[in-house]
Amino acid sequence: MPSLTRAEVRELDRIAIEEFGLPGIVLMENAGRNAASAILRTVGTLAAERLVIAVGPGNNGGDGLVIARHLERAGADVQVVLAAAADRFRGDAATNLRVVERSGIRLTCLAGHPGEAWQEALADATCVIDALLGTGAVGPARGDVAMAISSIVAWADRAPAHRVIAIDLPSGLDCDTGRPLGPCVRATRTLTFVAAKLGFAAAGADQFTGPVEELDIGAPRAVLARFGLLDSLARSAE
Repeated sequence: MPSLTRAEVRELDRIAIEEFGLPGIVLMENAGRNAASAILRTVGTLAAERLVIAVGPGNNGGDGLVIARHLERAGADVQVVLAAAADRFRGDAATNLRVVERSGIRLTCLAGHPGEAWQEALADATCVIDALLGTGAVGPARGDVAMAISSIVAWADRAPAHRVIAIDLPSGLDCDTGRPLGPCVRATRTLTFVAAKLGFAAAGADQFTGPVEELDIGAPRAVLARFGLLDSLARSAE
C-alpha cells in the first residue's frame, strides 16, 4: 500500500497549491468535510454523543476547526478546545478559527491552564477528536499541546467506551518512524489524508493509530499520479 513521508506530504501540498493553483484553504475544507463525514459514520446516532475537538495552532488544528463546523451543521453536540491562544493561529487555520468563533460553536481556550481544566472539558465527552499536531511535527510535544495529549490519554484510559479519533495521525507519533516522540495519543481510529503515512507500517504503530481510514482532500489526479497514489484515490472513493 503506498504511503507518504513527512517530506512527501509537504511536497504534495506545495505542488497542488503552487503548480496547480488550488488554494490551501480548499484542501483544508475538503479534508475537514470528508473527516466530518467519516466521524458521523463512526459515531452513528448523534443524540447520545458529545464530541470534543482538541485543536492545535497549525494546519492540523485548521482541519479540526473545519470538522467542528460540519459536525455542528449535522446537529452534533460539539465543543472545540484550543491548546493555543487564538493569536497563534495563522493563515488558513486562523481563517477557520474566525468562522468557528462567529458560528456560535462552543469554543474554549485552555492555553496556560492546568491539566485539571482539560479533564473538566473532557469529562462528559463520548468521543474526543485529536487535531493537535500533524505530519510536520518533529520532536516531543511541549507546553499546552503536551498537556492536551496527556489529558486525552488519561481520559481514554478511564473507560473502555471512550473513543479517540485522530486526524491525519495521532498527535505525538512521528510521521516517518511510527514511534512516539513523547506523550502520544492512542487513537481508537485514525482518519488520515491522501494516503497512509510511512510510520504507520512500523511495528507497534497500530497501538497508537488503531484502524486507519484514508480520506481524499481533492488534490488533482495529476498530482496524485506523481506520488503513485491513484489507488489511494480509488479507495477513498469507495
